[in-house]
Amino acid sequence: MENNPTQSYKVVIYNQTYSLRSDHDPEYIQQLAAHVDQCMNDIARAGMTVDSLRVAILAALQIADELYQARKEMRETEETIAERSAKYAELLDQALRPAPIEPNK
Repeated sequence: MENNPTQSYKVVIYNQTYSLRSDHDPEYIQQLAAHVDQCMNDIARAGMTVDSLRVAILAALQIADELYQARKEMRETEETIAERSAKYAELLDQALRPAPIEPNK
């Protein structure tokens, strides 16, 4: 992606309109904004706080937690795949290895 985004978008997050510039697809930008908006509104409805800055920080922490959990799950999945791949490669090597030739008696 370039350093100078070419497209401008307007999104509404927590009843505030923001202008964003990005090279990403408009639908993707709206999905991101909707996710942040949903998180902020959920936190506000839970009665944790009414201060918009605090709501934004709590939403950022929640989204960061989602990211870290997804990364952890991805690492664990990659490790499982690597272990299984190594196991199956060894099994395949064993199956394809020629049988030892016994000397004639």
